[in-house]
Amino acid sequence: MRKMSKSVEQYLAEGCGRCSLGGTPECKVNKWHWVLLQLRDLLNECGLQEEMKWGVPCYTFKGKNIVLLGAFKDYCVLSFFKGALLADTEGILSPPGENTQAARVIRFTDSGEIIKQTAVLRAYIFEAIEVEKTGIKVVFKDIDEYELPEELQKKFKESLVFKEAFEALTPGRKRGYLFHFSSAKQSKTRLSRIEKCIPMILLGKGFGEYSD
Repeated sequence: MRKMSKSVEQYLAEGCGRCSLGGTPECKVNKWHWVLLQLRDLLNECGLQEEMKWGVPCYTFKGKNIVLLGAFKDYCVLSFFKGALLADTEGILSPPGENTQAARVIRFTDSGEIIKQTAVLRAYIFEAIEVEKTGIKVVFKDIDEYELPEELQKKFKESLVFKEAFEALTPGRKRGYLFHFSSAKQSKTRLSRIEKCIPMILLGKGFGEYSD
């Protein structure tokens, strides 16, 4: 696997680096190249610091993450880290996933959308900066409010050690696992995901973390 891009210029030319399609016509970044360029120009005009994080362009204000620029198969996005706190007067924000609490995205499929919405997009970006200046934080749903998948409850009954290990995780780690388990539509898939994650949970690790 290729290494993730280290600069925005490399990202725009070769893609994020997570797969072998980088630099080819099939690369998602290549497909939305001109739209991404327009969005990049707009973000830079708003005085944000341009960086690379997680293999994609990230725009920050005084070290705080404000918005990501990303490309997908059917669209590209501006992803606001605290989008849930924006007024969204134009109704153009949406959560990237059904369980997402803080982030909100604006999807684009052609450059004409950006031209038409330039003033609106600029206003959203500046509002996101102001939200960060105030120090307001998104109030996340308490972990106890989530419904545990039946398959997970069954595993708890089978192993008290596993149950105690899961309950000892930080709220963020618990939330990550519950999202991962619950997003599977079929019971056998949920069970398979739980079983694969048991070793990491017993080590106190979060989903996607690696043990030494």
